Amino acid sequence: MAIEPSEPDVVLVPGFMQGAASWEPVLERIGRRYRSRAIEHAAHDLEGRLREIDAATPRGAALVGYSLGGRLVLHAGLRASRDRGRFGALITLGASPGIEDPGERAERRAADDELATWIESSRIEDVVARWQAIPALAGQSPELVAAQRDDRLGHDPAHLAELLRSAGQGVLEPMWNRLDTLETPLLALAGERDPRYVDAAARMAAVAVSGRARIIERAGHAAHLERPDAFSGALLDFLDQHLGERRLVDGDP
Repeated sequence: MAIEPSEPDVVLVPGFMQGAASWEPVLERIGRRYRSRAIEHAAHDLEGRLREIDAATPRGAALVGYSLGGRLVLHAGLRASRDRGRFGALITLGASPGIEDPGERAERRAADDELATWIESSRIEDVVARWQAIPALAGQSPELVAAQRDDRLGHDPAHLAELLRSAGQGVLEPMWNRLDTLETPLLALAGERDPRYVDAAARMAAVAVSGRARIIERAGHAAHLERPDAFSGALLDFLDQHLGERRLVDGDP
């Protein structure tokens, strides 16, 4: 298949309360080897975002997603599981196929619904302040927190609440029992200081037909921002293995 010059080889999907700008450190590092583009979502619900991902990703390109974006990548990959070659590779960071225990999932859904209700009635400044303080993001430097602030402030609280209610972990059915049908090469990444997702990455790699797990040392949940060099190096290793024929030569446009 001929690849149009403007088509990306790698499409990156942001996490909750993030936009395309959150991927800039990674785009800078992988852009000389692969045409890469981060999605700026206009939709604020699960189905809408999955349609945007499908429209933005040429056949054979790789999908990369962080946290909520990683769940979307898994959903997109599993939906296309009968279309061999639809995606060249799938890469997740700090993501899992969902919460298996029904009771735990119900508790999470209730907590997310309560949070969504608070978000939609609050100022975006207050929403950002609360989000920056969640345990999963603990350990980020003040400089890194400040660098993300403008991107986060650009979100509409009503849209964030809508997304949480349609794509939160408490709402979605787990996908663990479908991973063994996923033949697309899968790389599950997690930060060393993010133990829940370290465990999830190892299990995903064991279940998927062509799965691998890799841990980013000295990083937490947002390893692509906390250690962009290490994250991009792991990503490029995997892309070179599975997208070698699409690789740019010496950064030629």
